[in-house]
Amino acid sequence: MTWIDTISYGAATGHLSRLYDRIKGPADNVDNIMLAHSLRPHTLEGHMSLYKQVLHHPRNEVAVWFLEVLGVYTSLLNRCDYCIEHHYQGLRRILNDDRRSWDIRVSLVAESWSTVFEKPECAALSYARKLTVQPAEVSEGDVDLLRASGWSDGEILEINQVVAYFNYANRTVLGLGVESGGDILGLSPGNEIDADNWSHR
Repeated sequence: MTWIDTISYGAATGHLSRLYDRIKGPADNVDNIMLAHSLRPHTLEGHMSLYKQVLHHPRNEVAVWFLEVLGVYTSLLNRCDYCIEHHYQGLRRILNDDRRSWDIRVSLVAESWSTVFEKPECAALSYARKLTVQPAEVSEGDVDLLRASGWSDGEILEINQVVAYFNYANRTVLGLGVESGGDILGLSPGNEIDADNWSHR
C-alpha cells in the first residue's frame, strides 16, 4: 500500500478516526493516499481541506470536468499512475460518456489537445504543462495568454491551484509508494456549499 506504516480505518482512534469518518466511502473505504497521512492526522486534514476547496467547491467557475482533466494531465506528466486512474475514473463519472472520456485521455497522452478541446482549454493545458515541467520558466506572459484565450483572472487562479494541488498530490503518492490496491476508483466529495463535507461517493 505504501512504503511507510499506516493506520487502517478499523485501527484508528481519536482525531484520526473522526477524520476517516468524514472522508470514507462505501464499506468504510478510505483512499490509500489519505491513509498515507495517518501517522500525522493534521496533514491528512490539511490535504483534504485543500483538495475539497480547490477541486470540489461550488463557487469554482471552471467546469469540474475540466478541472479533473487538468488533474489527469498533470498526473500524466508526472507519471503518477495512482492519480491518473483515480481521476480518469472521476472524469468518466462526471461526463457519463465513455467515448468522450476515452478521446480526452488519448488526446492528453498524445498531447493532441485540439482534437477534443477548444482554444481556451488548450491554453490551460499548455499552462499546466509548463507549470509542472518547467515551473521556474512560467512568466507573466503565460498568464496573459490564458487571459487572451478567454479565461478570467479568477478562473486562471482556479487553473493554477488545481495544477499546483496535483503536483503536490503526485509527489505525495510517488514519494511514499502509494498504490491503488483496495481503493474504489473515481470517488470524490461532492460540490456542495458545505466545505466541511468530505465524504466520498
